[in-house]
Amino acid sequence: MGSNSTKLSPRQKMINLMYIVLTAMLALNVSSDVLDGFTQVEDGLNRSNDNVDQRNEAIFRRLESFTDQNPDKGRPWLERAAEVRKLTGELYDYVDSLKVAIVTKADGAGADVNDIVHRDDLEASSVVMLNPATLEGQRLRRHVDVYRGFIADLMLDSVKKANIEAALSTDPFDRKGIIGGQKWEEAKFENQPVVAAVTLLAKLQNDLRYAEGEALSALLSAVDAGDVRVNELNAFVIPQSRNVMRGGKYSANIVLAAVDTTQRPAIYVNGSRLDNDLGLYEFVAGSTGNFEYKGYLEVPHGDGSVTRHDFTSAYTVVEPTATVSATMMNVLYAGIDNPMSISVPGVPNSAVTASMTNGTLARHGDGWVARPGKVGENAVVTVTANIDGRPQTVASTTFRTRKLPDPTPFIAFADANGVQNRYRGSRPFAKSLLLQAPGIEAAIDDDLLNISFKVLSFQTVFFDSMGNAIPEVSDGAAFSQRQKDQFRRLQRGKRFYISAVKAIGPDGITRDLSPMEVIVN
Repeated sequence: MGSNSTKLSPRQKMINLMYIVLTAMLALNVSSDVLDGFTQVEDGLNRSNDNVDQRNEAIFRRLESFTDQNPDKGRPWLERAAEVRKLTGELYDYVDSLKVAIVTKADGAGADVNDIVHRDDLEASSVVMLNPATLEGQRLRRHVDVYRGFIADLMLDSVKKANIEAALSTDPFDRKGIIGGQKWEEAKFENQPVVAAVTLLAKLQNDLRYAEGEALSALLSAVDAGDVRVNELNAFVIPQSRNVMRGGKYSANIVLAAVDTTQRPAIYVNGSRLDNDLGLYEFVAGSTGNFEYKGYLEVPHGDGSVTRHDFTSAYTVVEPTATVSATMMNVLYAGIDNPMSISVPGVPNSAVTASMTNGTLARHGDGWVARPGKVGENAVVTVTANIDGRPQTVASTTFRTRKLPDPTPFIAFADANGVQNRYRGSRPFAKSLLLQAPGIEAAIDDDLLNISFKVLSFQTVFFDSMGNAIPEVSDGAAFSQRQKDQFRRLQRGKRFYISAVKAIGPDGITRDLSPMEVIVN
């Protein structure tokens, strides 16, 4: 009995060895859910990178425009901004090349970064980034260090400077059993699945775009490019409308650009001085046709001199007609009430009727509400007015019918003054406000539409110290307890992502919304 417990047959030894190998393989296996989480996060990061790059390009163009107007003052700042764009683009492209190298090592020739086959390959990232012959990881760290120092030197705001230094930090990672910390490149790429390594590189690119945007904004602020600058004085006539109905009132403001409000100019129209100092010129139009008027402004200066600035303008008086307009836009949206304004000048509202094809049109107070039917089919609004006791069709206007656009997810919060605000991501957000928020909402609020949607579900994606994605599912539109627990563990400067957002609107259509990046401040 004792002999059998210590001496194993060759077959039993082989079985034991196979068990050990299987156990090792299971230990190395990466969950497909985690790999899918990485893929989803990387897609969101790539979209975010494109959006931030467009915003940065707009800031750079504003600086270019200012330099065109004031070359002597703007050129030094534009040259710095161009250097920021150049360095960011070079480092961004270098990171892209590392993605391609890692995926190629895993999938072979013809590999596609956007369609990785061997996502769970644990060797490719180490071979490419930690190879002692090429030292790509060390090289990347040095480039990030140089870039971080360059951008930080441009920042005058200490908080923004600290945020950039934290986002692009390459400090060693403290790990159990490792004295002195683990090198940045080893912690990021050693034994990482290919999809995780590519996602981490995409996150680094996102941090580069963020740092670039902060630097460009700082350079733009340094030259006060938002201020209006003038190098000459011009008179302007600003009419309420150049077309006036017979019997209606013509109104226009005549102003001088950069006028001193403490010393207004004298304004003369057709030889007569206006009887007010606000530049308001108005009269009742008596007949139809095209008309022109002219005049001048007399502007006093501090040395006692007076300069004269001439102006001319024109207006048209037409017969009464109907006006039909959609309050929100020149389109109607299916599934909701579209406010409309319908009126006929000179005719009381009670004598005006209207009808619409492809839907219903009903009077609502002083206005109208249109509710179209089919998407893609035009709606024609026909207006009839009772003029001199006889009904007369005065207008027929065609509107396009569209589906409601997708809403934007956000976190609602109240600022220190109790004013309600909406956080849409991609900028620092106070951790205290995050912990107070019950969940996320979604709405269209682009000044044309103001429509709330019901959030059905979403998930949050966090990153642990190894860079592994940790997805958590919400409780409907509310943050789940597991998500709130993750929020409490987040440190300043850390980021997580809200993705897989599903929402339904008043049109009954369920939509998948774009992910949102949250930066904890």
